Amino acid sequence: MTTEKLGSIVDSPEFNFSTHAVRGGQSRTSEGEQSEPIFATSSYVFANAAEAAARFSGKTPGNIYSRFTNPTVRTFEERLALLEGGEACVATASGMAAILSVCMGLLRSGDHIVASRSIFGTTVLLFSNFLSRFGVETTFVPIADLNAWKSALRPNTRLLFLETPSNPLCELADIASLADLAHANGAWLAVDNAFCTPALQRPLSMGADLVIHSATKYLDGQGRCLGGAVVGSRTLVGESVYSFLRTAGPTMSPFNAWVFLKGLETLKLRMAAHCSACLQLAEWLVEQPGVLRVHYPGLPSHPQHVLASRQQSAFGAILSFELEGGREAAWRFIDAVRLLSITANLGDTKSTITHPASTTHGRLTPEARTLAGIQEGLVRVSVGLEDIQDLRNDLQRGLEASRLSVAP
Repeated sequence: MTTEKLGSIVDSPEFNFSTHAVRGGQSRTSEGEQSEPIFATSSYVFANAAEAAARFSGKTPGNIYSRFTNPTVRTFEERLALLEGGEACVATASGMAAILSVCMGLLRSGDHIVASRSIFGTTVLLFSNFLSRFGVETTFVPIADLNAWKSALRPNTRLLFLETPSNPLCELADIASLADLAHANGAWLAVDNAFCTPALQRPLSMGADLVIHSATKYLDGQGRCLGGAVVGSRTLVGESVYSFLRTAGPTMSPFNAWVFLKGLETLKLRMAAHCSACLQLAEWLVEQPGVLRVHYPGLPSHPQHVLASRQQSAFGAILSFELEGGREAAWRFIDAVRLLSITANLGDTKSTITHPASTTHGRLTPEARTLAGIQEGLVRVSVGLEDIQDLRNDLQRGLEASRLSVAP
């Protein structure tokens, strides 16, 4: 957990994003290693009983037990905090563990959450089915409707939560406006930044209090490991969220932290290539027969295109589109592709494709899916780093198959 600097020469504002991504947070050992080591240890040895007591009491910093102090995990936390512009970071076992840690670390029975309807289906279930058991209520609102956010506020609202862009419709919210709204009403704003990463968007600089990541996605970038993270202030994250992690233990493993460190080194380069390919495919899909609409903020037709241009440095690598013919057409499309991987994961160098209504949002009620805009003909694509012509050819195969289900 990031609470102090460990002497890395680049942990200062004079260096820029790419330098921080490659070198931030690293403090070499006496071995003089160039690459960050993996500290595969569960515990640490103290010089004497007094040192052990001082560590456990918090009087002196240092490693205690790898559930909550591990040098490899700490390097990842410090590096990600630098990239997001935060004071502290807590790494967790998954993205969902990061969201749970925020809720358990900051909320109590009787508190209220206002959340976007356009969030990951499992996050909806966490709020609705599990936090509600402990007396924390959630109101879901349309992501882009600021008046709906205002109307949903209560005296006991403590947290505003959203993903922007959203999954899978790529809808956006104005982060700065929501931050002002939250703070004026004594609440915190948490932004899931997994789709953009700090390479494209830094919510803390726009007033958000907490940034949440599924490191499983673009921070890794190659679909290898599970992990999550929370970035924010020393008080909110460095104390409250960290306290929950230390006690409950939804901990990131040292090996996974090392993999994520390697992913961060190439994050900016990968995101630029992802975004370029995704925009080309979105522009191509708009012109294809059988495609009712394409959801991608890089298109001028997107309702929040201007906001995306202001809030993000590029438009992301996720697009979704709706097909004529509903679920049957969507499934024909997905079954026909040969290059894209049929998997619900995203953020990989390998392009992936899924049917949200029956996978990522399949556990929601039909009514909840309708409110979230998840139609049966919707297909989501995470655009990887393959050759753009090969990707276009594969999508063309899907389009040809999908049209077989549409009556003449």
